[in-house]
Amino acid sequence: MEETLTRDAQTPARARPRGPRDPIGWARANLFDGWFNSLLTILIVALLVWIIPPFIRWAFTDAVLGHATPDECKAATGACWAVVTEKYRLILFGRYPFDEQWRPLFGIIALVGMALLSCDRRFWGWQLLVIWALGLGSFFVLMGGGVLGLSSVRTNLWGGLPLTLMLAFIGIAAAFPLAILLALGRRSKLPIISALSVGYIELIRGVPLITLLFMGSFMLPLFMPTGVDIDAILRAQVAIIMFAAAYLAEVVRGGLQALPKGQHEAAAALGLGYWQTQGLIILPQALKITIPPIVNTFIGLFKDTSLVAIVSLTDLVLATRQALGDPEWRQFFIEAYLFIMLIYWVFCFFMSKYSQHLERSLATDRRS
Repeated sequence: MEETLTRDAQTPARARPRGPRDPIGWARANLFDGWFNSLLTILIVALLVWIIPPFIRWAFTDAVLGHATPDECKAATGACWAVVTEKYRLILFGRYPFDEQWRPLFGIIALVGMALLSCDRRFWGWQLLVIWALGLGSFFVLMGGGVLGLSSVRTNLWGGLPLTLMLAFIGIAAAFPLAILLALGRRSKLPIISALSVGYIELIRGVPLITLLFMGSFMLPLFMPTGVDIDAILRAQVAIIMFAAAYLAEVVRGGLQALPKGQHEAAAALGLGYWQTQGLIILPQALKITIPPIVNTFIGLFKDTSLVAIVSLTDLVLATRQALGDPEWRQFFIEAYLFIMLIYWVFCFFMSKYSQHLERSLATDRRS
């Protein structure tokens, strides 16, 4: 035994193997590791060489930038970004009164600023409620008017990017706490609470979002008393919240089920009640491990707001379609849709990168 321990003590510790640091070594290890990976690398490089240079010529080198006439765009061999320059107001703000379009612009700034401050963990607390109250309050005052000397603008004239951001941000903020309650209700030991939660989740998840939008926009008014009219945007917002909450509830439930029973037993040993156990021990851990699917649902919800165009709400997609109603610019639809695609991508990419940052900052159990 002593001989074995002595020999082990004298054996030098093996250095941890390090990956290749030079570009050639990295390429051999990651791109040309075997004949199959080498073949895939060559094919992908060939595809990129075939696609990227023509796209660069079309999008930048031969493109028409700034202000131009439709005839100048037709004579060019590249993209016509002049359609964005010409129609950007209609694309971004929809049918909002032209002379008042500074108001939705500042409304967008208020919503984006509210979202950015919400991402800072230093404001996670009562300050977050103040930030959202100020952000949403400023947005609705700017968009609706009727106070502070601003002219009143009806909601049927709201559209474009402000409407898309409003539906997405309020949908996310309202659906998340509702989803937590549904997830807890589904796991409840009370049969009535559990049955109601299961029934809601399965019913809403069993129908597409467009069905809820149609029900809220066209069927609900038929059952309302005479003279009672619920705003179309509010009906669509409620449908989005209900839909997102059902999907988020299942994500949260997965996180709750992933935690070992020892967590509940330890909380019970400390004498904590149900809500103390959930709020202080269970939910923080469950939400931390479900950050990727939660953010994935948020991204899907942000893109699903484009479905409100089907019920005649002028979101970013429908506003672009209306902008292309001009016969002179209609043939340059690719450039217009690439423009709004970039807008969607910026917001979705930010949510994705922020979720990765949040995972790293909260991964305290993995830090050495």
